Amino acid sequence: MKVSKKILVSLVMAAFMALVSSTAFAAPKGEAEVKAAIDNTLAAITAAQAASKSGDLSGVSKAIGEARQAQKEFRFEGTERQRQKANDKLRLARESFEAGDTAAGDAGLAEALKSFTEMKAVYGASHK
Repeated sequence: MKVSKKILVSLVMAAFMALVSSTAFAAPKGEAEVKAAIDNTLAAITAAQAASKSGDLSGVSKAIGEARQAQKEFRFEGTERQRQKANDKLRLARESFEAGDTAAGDAGLAEALKSFTEMKAVYGASHK
């Protein structure tokens, strides 16, 4: 009886440890969402640049709007201030395009793309 109790207790403890360790090593749910948000932001900025080159100003405005929405989900404490500044660059680029100043708009998109690419690298380095 004593031996069977020891075996049962050992099995229960082993099962519990396996359960706890598997959840401890699982990737956090939010990490995938943050990665998707930065990828979507970069894709939208690239789409805005392509629309600008083709002369589709309404497409540029729409793509910048999508980028600004997607970047809201990219929350990482290490790059929060940089994200806010990059969002301001997107806003100014959109205003430039709406005012007809495509050169300033293109420059703003390039700066925002560079900034978001840097943020993705910082996030990726700390979340391997």
